[in-house]
Amino acid sequence: MESRKVVITGLGMINSVGNDRSSCWEALKTGKNGIAPIENFDTEGFKVTFAGEVKGFDPQDVMDAKEARKADRFCHLAMSAAVQAMEQADIREIADPYRAGVIIGSGIGGMITFEEQHSRLLKRGPRGVSPMFIPMMIGDMASGLVSIRYGFRGANYCTVSACASGGHAIGSAYDQILLGHADVMICGGAEASVSPMALSGFANMRALSTRNDDPAKACRPFDKERDGFILGEGAGVLVLEAEEHALARGAEILGEFCGYGMTGDAYHMTQPDTEGRGAFGSMAQALRTSGLKPEQVGYINAHGTSTYFNDKVESASIRNVFGAHADNIKISSTKSMIGHLLGAAGAVEAVITTLALKDGILPPTINYETPDPECDLFYCPHTAIEEKVDYAFSNSFGFGGHNVTLSFGARR
Repeated sequence: MESRKVVITGLGMINSVGNDRSSCWEALKTGKNGIAPIENFDTEGFKVTFAGEVKGFDPQDVMDAKEARKADRFCHLAMSAAVQAMEQADIREIADPYRAGVIIGSGIGGMITFEEQHSRLLKRGPRGVSPMFIPMMIGDMASGLVSIRYGFRGANYCTVSACASGGHAIGSAYDQILLGHADVMICGGAEASVSPMALSGFANMRALSTRNDDPAKACRPFDKERDGFILGEGAGVLVLEAEEHALARGAEILGEFCGYGMTGDAYHMTQPDTEGRGAFGSMAQALRTSGLKPEQVGYINAHGTSTYFNDKVESASIRNVFGAHADNIKISSTKSMIGHLLGAAGAVEAVITTLALKDGILPPTINYETPDPECDLFYCPHTAIEEKVDYAFSNSFGFGGHNVTLSFGARR
């Protein structure tokens, strides 16, 4: 197999603290909170009434009106992030469109469309359901629409692995380049599941925080008083390229994608393996595929959901993988500011991790007030840390026991 270095030339994201890469990053560096009472639907009678919603976003900024009407909100968010990433990558043309592909993950897909169309079915009968229901709802449509937009005819699909979906998409895109099947890949994740059914389902399984009286302080990763995650929405997209392809066209290289680890817990539908074997294996595999020694990793963007089991298992797994060096690693959960974006989480956090390495600024974990003896690492509490780090990991763990660790390197 030909040895190829994979680099990052474009980044895009949208979430509850900003509608583009720059505004999101500026907000995250300053510890801005994007979690607030839900505005998109009436939450009277709901156990949980707040989330990390994207606000003030008009899909017609990135899609024409007709196209936007035929797409679910998760596709709108995916297109926004993809356009940002492609504009930064400044790819004017592709010599061979079959060597350029798109992989965008989504844990749920068109949840809002599903609920709206089911309501129409109940009110108006079968003829009331839109003929566009299926293409609007299915999870692969984000990658499909992005490939149509840019004419990329290479590998094109959606990864679906709950909260690991975005991470799996990026790792899979890396494989396409590493194996010589592609020179350029658009990859990431998108999710728009702040909806009545999704909110009710997560709340009824007691996965969500119920701090309705203080949403801004609700997401408390690694804090002893944490009581559940906060639902969020958004998208993150990276443009990955073979290094020789990027250099040949004079692209600005933002960072390197060094490798990844992917494992399964084989343990429980929703609860992580209490021994942390899946998380341990994922990080250990990321070290091996990246050719890194444990002491070279200086920052980890943690999965850090603010749930009891995830945070203590992830902390213990980091200590098991890195040994004594774990005490030297800066760790943060940016979910503390934007909530849990489900299938988009790993992709947005990959964008954040790349920017952290590039700018030498490690974002904070806000709301970390009461240390938990079971979470005994350094979590960048309250404020960002200015420090140049050469290598960083980003963890994503999903229901069903899906684990992904992505490895990134700074480009000096």
